[in-house]
Amino acid sequence: MNKTIITYLILLSVVLLSCKPKQNMVYMSKDNMEEEVSRAKFQGLHIQEGDVLLILVSALDEIAVKPFNLNTANKVGSDTNTGINQYVQPSEYLVNEEGYISFPVLGNIYTKGMTQVQLKQELETRLKRYLTDPMVSISLKNFNVSVLGEVKEPGQKVSVSQKINVFQALGLAGDMTDFGDRTNVKLIRTGEDGADQVVNIDLTRSDIVSSPYYYMKQNDILYVQPDKNKQVQANSNPNRALTFQIIGALLTAGTLIIALTRR
Repeated sequence: MNKTIITYLILLSVVLLSCKPKQNMVYMSKDNMEEEVSRAKFQGLHIQEGDVLLILVSALDEIAVKPFNLNTANKVGSDTNTGINQYVQPSEYLVNEEGYISFPVLGNIYTKGMTQVQLKQELETRLKRYLTDPMVSISLKNFNVSVLGEVKEPGQKVSVSQKINVFQALGLAGDMTDFGDRTNVKLIRTGEDGADQVVNIDLTRSDIVSSPYYYMKQNDILYVQPDKNKQVQANSNPNRALTFQIIGALLTAGTLIIALTRR
């Protein structure tokens, strides 16, 4: 009977050792989170080829401003007294492979690498030759990121806001699963030279907020790798989990038998 008890204890030890506690489950748990987060600064997105910009030009003289809006003909409303349409939808401009947009009257304008604020200032400066106090509004139509791997809802995600950090991107994908490796998330980003770069991000460190990869850029790809436990499980016998369940059931039955035998 003693040998049986020893055997059960050995099996129980094996099961317990195989169930190691999950580590690094908390985001930004390392370093001083409050101090680091206060340093985060959003520098603004830089325009890339393939971006679709929504641009609207306005000025006091509505007739003079018409040639500078492609969608002047598509009005939402109009003034019944003057016949002048009061509301104009922004026009869409595709940034071509060379980084240019073709703008009415002004011609081709190089935009690649600019922030939206810089392009706004550039357009307003050029428009002053034709308009009094021109105002330009710019937004990005096709801001999206892809979140793949060990997340609950992988896929391409569209964000209404262009100011989105890595945690908000994960939130769009339903957050990581319990098997996601928070210490080694891969970010794939297209550089200004057109080449893709891959960087590893440790989301358990608070200083991630001061990284140039904290805020997402359009077309970024986040890949959450499975942790070591998930990798071992995937590469091992698929019946491993079932085996542990059977061993657990046998241990329970054996314990009951020993208890009843001793009575």
